[in-house]
Amino acid sequence: MNHLPCVLFFGSDAICLPFLDFLIGEGAAYCELKAVVSQPDRPQGRGRKLRPNPVAEWAVENKIRLLQPEKPDDTLLGELAKLEPTIGFVMAYGHFLSKSLRELPKHGLVNFHGSILPSYRGASPVETALAEGASQTGVSLMHVVREMDAGGVADVESVDIEKTDTSLCLRAKMGQAVVSLMRRNLVLAVSGGLHFHPQDASKATHCRKITKEDAAFDFTLPAEKICARLRAFTPWPGGYFESSGERIKAGLCHSLDEHTDQLPGTVLPFAEDGCLRIACGKGVLVICELQRAGGRMLPSADFLRGYPLQEGLLLEGIPARPLVD
Repeated sequence: MNHLPCVLFFGSDAICLPFLDFLIGEGAAYCELKAVVSQPDRPQGRGRKLRPNPVAEWAVENKIRLLQPEKPDDTLLGELAKLEPTIGFVMAYGHFLSKSLRELPKHGLVNFHGSILPSYRGASPVETALAEGASQTGVSLMHVVREMDAGGVADVESVDIEKTDTSLCLRAKMGQAVVSLMRRNLVLAVSGGLHFHPQDASKATHCRKITKEDAAFDFTLPAEKICARLRAFTPWPGGYFESSGERIKAGLCHSLDEHTDQLPGTVLPFAEDGCLRIACGKGVLVICELQRAGGRMLPSADFLRGYPLQEGLLLEGIPARPLVD
């Protein structure tokens, strides 16, 4: 009997699902997915009930062995060693992997990183590319080493960023890009034939983890930049500003390249469409949807009938923290 190469997968996010489907579909002719390692079930939703993440749910539905340790420790190492793995793939897992785990598979661990390395190493490459106004990003197939996202790169699949893309849209594109990447590289990966080219560390940039505080609007930024950040932070953490101590969430927005002498954060005269217009460091931010805490997202014209924001009102923004160092 011919035994196919044994594959492990480490991941926790929905962005991984297209590749997992590929592995047990087209990829099943070349390897066998023997185990999925994912984050434990976490409290979710208003009821805070324990629920599996998308990868764990996928593994159960497809009858793939699922391991969900709180941390990838020696117990996990022992369980995986019994499988005699050929290679391990990693994507959006959320834990540092020890040298023992990195060296366990015959051909090591390879990672799908959501940028064209060495740009945007770190925790939020997809969101940061959007927030920074990039027109293109991609997925890098890289060797997992001790230093975060510093391993050599075997191949890259580029992804175009459209002006209307949110992080949800871009993540869907990135997930499909992994499939294209692996149609070229799966046979090489499971046979040990990948060649990893060192990154130019002098060109590396690093992006930090996104927090809920990043949702606050900073009106001193250009309006186009605020829109890019909002798209990057959709669906989470979103975008908001404060008025009279109340947090107002913004939905659909766009920017106008118009000059105004008003201070950033000033409510400008309303247009015929009823959208809220706010002066920014450069240009004008046009907010087409608004939502109060506990309410639902409404067209701005409807929202402002019940919650007027008068022309000339100065809304206080919150300084934005840089996403890239």
